Amino acid sequence: MASAVSNLRGVNAGNARFNQEALSWDSRPFVREASQAAEKAIAEKLESLNWRPGHVLEIGCGTGIMSFLVAPHVDRVVAVDAAEGMIDVLKQKLQKDGAPKNILPVAVLLEDPEDHALPPADTAKPDGSRQKFDLITSHLVLHHIPDLEGVLKTMLGCLAPGGRVMLTDFEDYGPEAKRFHAESKLEGVERHGINAKQMSELMRKVGFVNVNVAPEWTMPKMVEKFAGEFGPEGKPQDDSQGEKMDIPFVICYGERSA
Repeated sequence: MASAVSNLRGVNAGNARFNQEALSWDSRPFVREASQAAEKAIAEKLESLNWRPGHVLEIGCGTGIMSFLVAPHVDRVVAVDAAEGMIDVLKQKLQKDGAPKNILPVAVLLEDPEDHALPPADTAKPDGSRQKFDLITSHLVLHHIPDLEGVLKTMLGCLAPGGRVMLTDFEDYGPEAKRFHAESKLEGVERHGINAKQMSELMRKVGFVNVNVAPEWTMPKMVEKFAGEFGPEGKPQDDSQGEKMDIPFVICYGERSA
């Protein structure tokens, strides 16, 4: 589940792909299972910190799979994605009986913490400064972003003092990490996972404190045995294709100074 955010003008083609895939996104087992695993890892991290965020910003929310999982445990989730097709699907899901009432979907390429697409800090002053958040999440988004420094600066600016980020993605653990994506799904992929050491250094450079980037869980994924095996669909056509590989996932954790 991913999109383009912050200085990503060069990946409009990637957004076009996600717009096309929006209607079928929720039907993909790996997408659902990876989102559930990410939410579980974040919940465990929050529990270990004995901390409950009130207002959450999810960047690159896709069709809102993770937002739906997070919403029951917080006051509100502002769910942002640059792919309008994904946000359209999320809006449709929110109209259904039993859907959370505390998710606000926003279609925007978020480059500015004061973007007026975000809710105002004071509802009595709708044209004033924008809301700041206790927690920012993203899942399988960072590997699509050319300018990680830019998006991290945007995230830092969207946090309230003492706010935190918990960003999940697959780990760049070496050349084999490239196999996460089928050959036909590489459009819009900027890096093959997140290198924990490099990401830690970048987060500190931007201004986050108490940074910790580390693998937190693994899950199996069906990958190509050779590049292009899955063809243009990017998925196995029969039981003879592909093989399972255990994929490590990281949580990128950091705080804004109080």
